Amino acid sequence: MSQDDCLATYPPLNTLKPVAENIWIVDGPVIRFGIPGLKFPFPTRMTVVRCASGDLFIHSPTLLTPALRAEIDREGRVRDIIGPNRIHYWWIPDWQAAFPDAAIYLAPGIRAQAKGRIDFEGRPLDRSTGYPWDDEIATLPVLGSYMTEVVFFHRPSRTLILTDLMENFEPAKIGAGLARYLSWIGGVGPPHGGLPRDLRLTFTWRHRRELRAAVETMLAWHPERIVIAHGACHPADGTEILREAFCWLLRPRTAGMASRDRPS
Repeated sequence: MSQDDCLATYPPLNTLKPVAENIWIVDGPVIRFGIPGLKFPFPTRMTVVRCASGDLFIHSPTLLTPALRAEIDREGRVRDIIGPNRIHYWWIPDWQAAFPDAAIYLAPGIRAQAKGRIDFEGRPLDRSTGYPWDDEIATLPVLGSYMTEVVFFHRPSRTLILTDLMENFEPAKIGAGLARYLSWIGGVGPPHGGLPRDLRLTFTWRHRRELRAAVETMLAWHPERIVIAHGACHPADGTEILREAFCWLLRPRTAGMASRDRPS
């Protein structure tokens, strides 16, 4: 890795790190993402949940190394492998090959985006219920014109699992100059990050109401912590951080309600 890539990561990499009881994260390799000629290092992150059955739920899998495979095998049987949105699929084939008995769940758009990289059977991930994890993990598809991201909430630990609906790039991790400026103008910088502004644009007027309803559902879950795929997670105060990160979306409705409630 380049020096910039090393700075962007959260070592140690490719190993289970406990977040709460029966839930771990794995920080994976850096990927280069952006427009041609202007690509920046993105840290990657997977979330692993052990269900009451002892089976494992693998969210947005990262690079599967032999050492990580051994750790995973010690914690349980891989039952579900999740592709949560159309751009989080790259390492799924490696996990499918390693765990052929696991069910692969793919968010809308993944198969088209993967362009043949995923050439095996996958189950649709496009509804809120009807999954083997329903008793412990809530599922919430968030529909946008560019992509649908499927959000998860681990009820026992009150952990909200997001992918690209919130990114949180720390200045110390991305260095100075253009990258830091772009993270700020993109809405994914301090103090808590947020939904990147380019993705906000994909939630057009047709989907803005659905996005707001989804955020209100997430707030009603009262998450204690938020795990994200890119950047620093939020280990505490999850509900308030979520509310602040989406204040641009919630504020118009709040203002309208305030005016209706104001005494005449």
